Amino acid sequence: MNEIQTTALIEINAIGQPYPLGASITKEGCNFAVYAPDAKAVILCFFNSDTEEAISEHPLPEKTGEVWHGHFSGVSAGQYYGYRVERGEGGLHSVPTDKLLIDPYAKKLSRAIKWDARRYKHDSQFMIPKCIVIDDSSYAVSHASSPVIPKHKRVVYEAHVKGLTKLHPDVPKEHRGKFIGAAHPSVINHLKALGITTVQFMPLCSFMPEPFITDKGLTNYWGYNPVNFFAPEPRYGVADALAELKAMVDAYHSAGLEVIVDVVFNHTAEAGEGGPILSYKGFCPYQAYLLEQTKTGELVYSNHSGCGNTVNTAQPFMMGLILDAMRHWVSVIGVDGFRFDLAVCLGREPQHYNKKSGLLRAISADPILRDKVLLAEPWDIGPGGYQVGNFPSPWLEVNDKYRDTVRAFWRGDDGVTADFATRLMGSRDIFHKGRRHISTSVNNVTYHDGFTLHDMVTYAERHNLDNLEDNRDGHGHNLSANYGVEGETNDESIITMRERQKRNLFATLIFSQGTPHILGGDELSRTQNGNNNAYCQDNPISWLNWEMNKRKQDFLSFCQYVIRLRQSSSLLSELKLHDDAFTLSRNVKEINWYKPDGSDKASEDWNTQHNKAFGVEIKGCALGEQKPEHWFLCVNASENDVRFHLPSVLPKGGWTMHLDTRYSSLEEQPSICIQKVFLQASKSLTLFSFAQFTG
Repeated sequence: MNEIQTTALIEINAIGQPYPLGASITKEGCNFAVYAPDAKAVILCFFNSDTEEAISEHPLPEKTGEVWHGHFSGVSAGQYYGYRVERGEGGLHSVPTDKLLIDPYAKKLSRAIKWDARRYKHDSQFMIPKCIVIDDSSYAVSHASSPVIPKHKRVVYEAHVKGLTKLHPDVPKEHRGKFIGAAHPSVINHLKALGITTVQFMPLCSFMPEPFITDKGLTNYWGYNPVNFFAPEPRYGVADALAELKAMVDAYHSAGLEVIVDVVFNHTAEAGEGGPILSYKGFCPYQAYLLEQTKTGELVYSNHSGCGNTVNTAQPFMMGLILDAMRHWVSVIGVDGFRFDLAVCLGREPQHYNKKSGLLRAISADPILRDKVLLAEPWDIGPGGYQVGNFPSPWLEVNDKYRDTVRAFWRGDDGVTADFATRLMGSRDIFHKGRRHISTSVNNVTYHDGFTLHDMVTYAERHNLDNLEDNRDGHGHNLSANYGVEGETNDESIITMRERQKRNLFATLIFSQGTPHILGGDELSRTQNGNNNAYCQDNPISWLNWEMNKRKQDFLSFCQYVIRLRQSSSLLSELKLHDDAFTLSRNVKEINWYKPDGSDKASEDWNTQHNKAFGVEIKGCALGEQKPEHWFLCVNASENDVRFHLPSVLPKGGWTMHLDTRYSSLEEQPSICIQKVFLQASKSLTLFSFAQFTG
């Protein structure tokens, strides 16, 4: 779907219309409209598509309110363009006319944007990529409908579009690290075999690595530094990033997989004072960004993102732009939802968080957006920035309390067993019954910003020297352990324990109530060599390694099996309790908690510091079915084996073991039925179901 620029003469033939914003193809040419409320003049610049040299410049002929606009004949899809703005003296940016600006509504860019101080210093024309006029109608048709995934069946897999395929042996070299590569059948088949339902891609919008990291010879690999909220990142395209992204989404939909995309609406790559002028700073710095006064009365950028600026999501233009961008990603590109980075910024009005903010209400009411997956990272670093549990229904929320508790429990920390049981049952102390669905908690033990699962049981400390920040960056509170040796080892006893702990952590994640979130590559035992902040590592540290040995294959098979167990059960994936008024339907008859000796677990038992073993029994019936489900889950995070007395059963009944994490492979796991007593290995998890014997 390559678009070729017209060779016809470009000229103004009408004052055009102020809406829609951006470049809009018409029968007679193209309408251009841009929001620049404080500008004295807005100059539209056209460029050759081969060399990106200037063809002509034209002041937009009309201004309606705060929008400048004009209609041009001789312009068709494929035309390269950009803007220059003349502003008055004083203020945040007084004379940026030597800076070429990217249209905030551009749907496609000519190339990736890379910081180059030399090319930016005077006229930035040759550093800045060019916007490309597109014909929306040529991209609007999707050939595969989105799958319908029930909330309780959703299993999220976080992936980086480049890291997913850069080392994949089946993907053609020219497609590795690209949208086309991510759609390769071998990749999709792996995801389907794993059992996940939803791929959460790290940012796909155009971005620019920060100047300070570029000057070190590194890059922003993750992409959390956006330039434009509409245009897909050209780094991931081969010929036409937008068309190839749409094709990737279609391929996932055809395979029955959802696609959600990580969006960064909290800040832009323009950073704070002294940061580059790329787009918003030239058009509307006072409207685009949150500003605050210092004690001396100086106006400065608010920095609730930690990246130098904060998008003013309460300002009408910026609110509308974010909504338009989301609609574009849903209606044109076809994604099924969004994960919002530092989502508290979406609810600031303007400085303080409000769960009923205008933007959050607008998203919830929008007919295109309201039924999509809305997943919040519920914090930022501004005032009142920690808001876990305080987003409106039906938003999902990343639950860091789950992550920290599960890590601490399996590491063997004292005093966290009660909290672990709460996290296992959906964190209803945070996401309350009657007000939030039980799938609201997005449970994770690993995320892109931290250790991989393999590294969490291999390193007790971060090892981030490759980031060139003297190992000061990255989270220092990892709740990880190395079990005897820091880093890789040939000691079989240590390797055995590490693999068991990986199975414990993964099984806990999948059997917990809520929405499981898997870090892509964990199922492949991916390592980052102890780096827990690999945002600047565009190399094998971050890329998925698809080479497998028996140990890795055994763990992959384990992951596939555990996900199948969850998906096969009504109760393991969604508990509908009698005291939860969020839904009318029920599927739970009773839940009982036991000490290893078989007695009921009293409230005071939960507070025992060294109590690290318990069992939970769940009885119920799949909705709409008569066949009952009856499960018993044993966990033992202590250093000692424990004799578990399983709940009493009928004379002709017994407990069938489905999973025991003590075994390194599924082939080793015995198929046994136990009536009463079971020896639970140290540092292990076991799952049983009850069956009545016949005959």
